[in-house]
Amino acid sequence: MQLLIKFLAAPFAAAFLLLLMNGYFNTSMGERIIGGIKGIKLPEPDRAGSVPLETTLQKRRSVRYFQNIPLSLESAAQLLWAAQGITDRRGLRTAPSAGALYPLEIYLITGNVDGLEKGIYHYKPADHSLTLTSEGDYLLVVSRAALRQDAIQHAPAVFVIAGKQERTTVKYGERGVRYMYMESGHAAQNICLQAVALGLDSVTIGAFADRKVAEILKIEKDTEPLYIIPVGKAK
Repeated sequence: MQLLIKFLAAPFAAAFLLLLMNGYFNTSMGERIIGGIKGIKLPEPDRAGSVPLETTLQKRRSVRYFQNIPLSLESAAQLLWAAQGITDRRGLRTAPSAGALYPLEIYLITGNVDGLEKGIYHYKPADHSLTLTSEGDYLLVVSRAALRQDAIQHAPAVFVIAGKQERTTVKYGERGVRYMYMESGHAAQNICLQAVALGLDSVTIGAFADRKVAEILKIEKDTEPLYIIPVGKAK
């Protein structure tokens, strides 16, 4: 048996080395590549904070013009966590969800985010990570799909909240659709208030061509885009 193990060990070691050389595993910068899909482990969120809730409520305003400065990876991670981050070992999240069924999916479209190439990313709350789904600059095409609203094109980062109705309607029937829309509002407000706490600004956008935005994001057919939220530093 020991001889067999020694015989097999060398080929397995050589195969693993070959995978490393070809970039199938990359542990630098918190990245990992599995099956050709790049995953990025995000910085841990700040769960204490120093800005009072009342201050964020007072200062929150819709801002449509942003400075041409990058958004830090830490800020992007904090905003994603605010939207749908895990806050409990049972898997409960920052935004309330009917029956804890969590129909929302969060996407990040990057234009100028430190540490992230331009592209579309899917947020994974379970391990607070991003998966790169499409490489390239998508802000202009998303802006065109949203009645050419410039806030999208010029923001360093754009957050898209999408929803999968079936996750909620399977328990609540047609009323579950209402619950999903309510939940998207909870998550959107979390993003807006978190932006203020980070010294940033945002605007919520609901006017866009649903099907076109869904095609750009390459989201599943049973998932619909609900909100577009550009975030950056106001001019």
